[in-house]
Amino acid sequence: MARQGSKSDLPSKVCPVCGKPFTWRKKWEKCWDEVKYCSERCRRRKSGKVDRA
Repeated sequence: MARQGSKSDLPSKVCPVCGKPFTWRKKWEKCWDEVKYCSERCRRRKSGKVDRA
């Protein structure tokens, strides 16, 4: 059995709403380029400004 890579090797992005980094998920395999938000909550907020409070 081949050894899997570590999670730190996965690509990541920063959420434009909350400013937190998030990493690649298997469910985003086919649409990673279109993923902008870390969660459904941030997608709904879409303020465009980083809220780091």
